[in-house]
Amino acid sequence: MKNIALGQYYPAESPIHRLDARMKVILAILYIVCTFLCKNVLCFAALACSSILLILISRIPLRTVLRAIRPIIFIMLFTAVINLFFTKGEVLLFSWWKLQIYREGIYSAVFMVVRIIVLILGTSLFLTYTTTPIALTDAIESLLSPLRIFHAPIHEFAMMMTIALRFIPTLSEETSKIMNAQKARGVDFSEGGLIRRAKSLVPILIPLFVSSFRRADELATAMECRCYRGGKGRTKMTIPRLHVRDFVALFLMVAFGAGIVLLNRYGYGYTM
Repeated sequence: MKNIALGQYYPAESPIHRLDARMKVILAILYIVCTFLCKNVLCFAALACSSILLILISRIPLRTVLRAIRPIIFIMLFTAVINLFFTKGEVLLFSWWKLQIYREGIYSAVFMVVRIIVLILGTSLFLTYTTTPIALTDAIESLLSPLRIFHAPIHEFAMMMTIALRFIPTLSEETSKIMNAQKARGVDFSEGGLIRRAKSLVPILIPLFVSSFRRADELATAMECRCYRGGKGRTKMTIPRLHVRDFVALFLMVAFGAGIVLLNRYGYGYTM
């Protein structure tokens, strides 16, 4: 759980950190759209270069950024294997029994892995590592504010997101403490088959659930003692404002998306 990037804000002085949180949400959505627009080699090369550029601009250590990829290594390998063996094409490179590998399958596997990595890195750099959980939920509440016309509970939804993001690092630390306590009592989490390892997680999950419910009850009591009654009539200590740098970043992202579309049309090589 320490490798989960969600809720792990990394303080630094960078152009991405200084962007408005609402604009970063919009940029993250546009970046995700750009990743799904990529169809050929040049597009994916530009996509990979853009993720490297974002890492350099954010001034976040590479080791910290790559930590977000570790929990999904199995998903990437599984996706790559599926695309490698189940994508048919014209150029057959390897055949054994019922397994066949085409050149198009290799391209498809590589493209899918690059797409997943860039998706994780892009969302982590725009939303997680460079934006505090409170700023992120305030931005989502602001962007969803037009839904108040339909009496949607926008503030309550944003409050739930804030609490969830806030307690992810706390639950991670709590899990580590429980595991160390169980190891001190002789519990082994690394030996045995899959069923035995699953059963060994029971001494972790039960105390973790008990601790989570206790924290939730304490938080609810604290909010009631402070007379919290929802978002009606509430004001904000810091009012977010858009600056010139936010619109410049939006223009660059739109230009990048337009470049991806042009590369899809006029690029060469294998196309998905």
